[in-house]
Amino acid sequence: MKLHEIADNPGARKNRLRIGRGIGSGKGKTGGRGGKGQTARSGVRIKGFEGGQMPLHRRLPKRGFRNTPFAQKFNEINLGRLQAAIDAGRLDPKATIDVEVLVKAGMLRRAKDGLRLLGKGELKAKVNIVVFGASKSAQAAVEKAGGSVKVLAPKKEAPAEPKGKNARAALGIGGQKKGAKAAKAAKAAKAAKAAAGDTEAKSPE
Repeated sequence: MKLHEIADNPGARKNRLRIGRGIGSGKGKTGGRGGKGQTARSGVRIKGFEGGQMPLHRRLPKRGFRNTPFAQKFNEINLGRLQAAIDAGRLDPKATIDVEVLVKAGMLRRAKDGLRLLGKGELKAKVNIVVFGASKSAQAAVEKAGGSVKVLAPKKEAPAEPKGKNARAALGIGGQKKGAKAAKAAKAAKAAKAAAGDTEAKSPE
């Protein structure tokens, strides 16, 4: 046998079917796309279309819950705007600043569900602010200037039990397959046996 005589098995290599090369080829004329119209072209968007009647994905009832109607809406204000208002005399730095004070000063249109303080800009005045929430950078800037920030939002408590199978698996609480549990138990038994062997080898006779 010579190198140029090596060949694949008969029928292993086939030529690509050349479409649109005459009716006698088997894939001539329309080239496997059928007749004319939308489906003969690329980018067809009629999957799920049922001739005009209500399609299945709209006939089925909706399930689940969205918080959109109950979501709280907050005003947001940056430290730079507060400092500009104080410099312009619209805010009294000695008085406590809250959302109602900002509405009266014309800085906000309405109170909404509260105010969130953000850290963009620079604050030089010493002020006491009452807000629903504040970013860490904003709190640090206010306290650096000698003021204080009172946050009205309740603190989030950590759940008693971790939520989600990934969180539970990370802590070794459930969420593991039987094979994984068996492998883990076997590994622990092997480690215990090895530790016992080391103890026996070290113990004097």
